[in-house]
Amino acid sequence: MLEVNYIKHLNTFFQNLSQDKRFNATHVSMYVVLFYQWNNARFSDEFYINRNEIMSLSRIGSKGTYHKCLKDLHEWQYLEYLPSYNPQIGSSIKMFDLGTSREQVRTKSGTGSEQVVGQVHTKNGTACVQVSGPYINNNKHNKQTNFYKLCQAEKKNEILSFFKKENWPQIEAEKFFNHYQGIGWKIGGKIKIVDWQATAQNWMLKFKEISSSRAESRDKKNTFSPPVQNRDNLHTNRNKNYNQPL
Repeated sequence: MLEVNYIKHLNTFFQNLSQDKRFNATHVSMYVVLFYQWNNARFSDEFYINRNEIMSLSRIGSKGTYHKCLKDLHEWQYLEYLPSYNPQIGSSIKMFDLGTSREQVRTKSGTGSEQVVGQVHTKNGTACVQVSGPYINNNKHNKQTNFYKLCQAEKKNEILSFFKKENWPQIEAEKFFNHYQGIGWKIGGKIKIVDWQATAQNWMLKFKEISSSRAESRDKKNTFSPPVQNRDNLHTNRNKNYNQPL
């Protein structure tokens, strides 16, 4: 769970919004709703979302607009969108903390250090608070960028090492590599993967859920009792005396 300053985060977002001309009303409403959901999830590293609920709260009436806004916010690095194509498992979101770092930030015109001075109302009056620009972990970003520059064999070795570190079998690492290598390291063949390690961890979570579901199905089959053959469900008397009058 992250320690997020609610006021700093929103102040930074709206300050950045004034400079980012790519945003429209639906982007803003969706981001605010997702931040609200993140707050309800106690600022966890990752949280699941319900499409109908997000569309209702953000006043978005079209599924196409909903998916476009999510993809845009993902590509603009305001959040990470992890779609799930399993109807039993909801898609998840990773929000980026915008209010706790003074590192360089990425803007539409390039990179630079930004700080915003905002006012916070306190019991004794108002106080000035310095709010930094959007937080981007440059070291992690550079590491992820370098991964995509590796040749195919080097990428595979990186993934095998990561799965081994997480105590996962080599066969699952090879499945993961073959799947995403085949679709160009894009989620659903459309959205470029920002953090392949987070995607790999999501792969592991889904594998556990599917394995658990299959185990439950097997248990239900094993406990199923077949109907007894030749059972007399009408409870009729086979020892009849036909000498008695009707």
